[in-house]
Amino acid sequence: MIVRLPRLLHRWNVGPARAIAIQRDLASRVIISKLPSPVRLVAGLDATFTRDEKWCIASVVLWDLQDQAAVEQHVQRRRLAFPYVPGLLSFREAPALLAAIGKLRVRPDVLMCDGQGFAHPRRFGIACHVGLLTGLPSLGCAKSILVGEHGVLRTARGSKSPLMDRGERVGTVLRTRDGVNPVYVSIGHRIDLPGAEEVVLRCSGRFRLPDPTRLAHQLCSKARSTT
Repeated sequence: MIVRLPRLLHRWNVGPARAIAIQRDLASRVIISKLPSPVRLVAGLDATFTRDEKWCIASVVLWDLQDQAAVEQHVQRRRLAFPYVPGLLSFREAPALLAAIGKLRVRPDVLMCDGQGFAHPRRFGIACHVGLLTGLPSLGCAKSILVGEHGVLRTARGSKSPLMDRGERVGTVLRTRDGVNPVYVSIGHRIDLPGAEEVVLRCSGRFRLPDPTRLAHQLCSKARSTT
């Protein structure tokens, strides 16, 4: 296992009230910093659920920015032990995502989650949770807003607007292609917002969604269709 997980900081089979308390506690441990080295390998992460809602299916696609190609991909399943509660998605998805990350043969430079990071009611979305547990730099790139508001965005690729919640900047609304709907970028762990924005743009080409998470989503969907 290239990515060695630290001692688990909490149990997964807890109730919603305890999960919220865990989020609030762990949010104080998130580190905001510049990326320690140039980024080449980005691990895109996504998860879905079986039709019977008994299993979480998670995928990871390791994207090589230099070669513009996927160099690894893995799928893992874990039985669900937590109900659906808005804002607590990581307690359903993270065990399977961590299992998928553990299959990587090459250590990624950064994790890119299809979901929120700091742009979360308790400033601890799934990108923060997975980043903290792995110790890897991480970011969230979501398709929709969970919290916050933003101003008018220009139509050109690279246009951006601050995402604000309760007077605090929690992320960036970023246009990845001319004229398409934006994505919502926030820090996860061991990264800063400019760094997260740069990684998302570098991973975005012909499509609205960055290639690592777009391909991870496709991998998840394929795995779900065969279950």
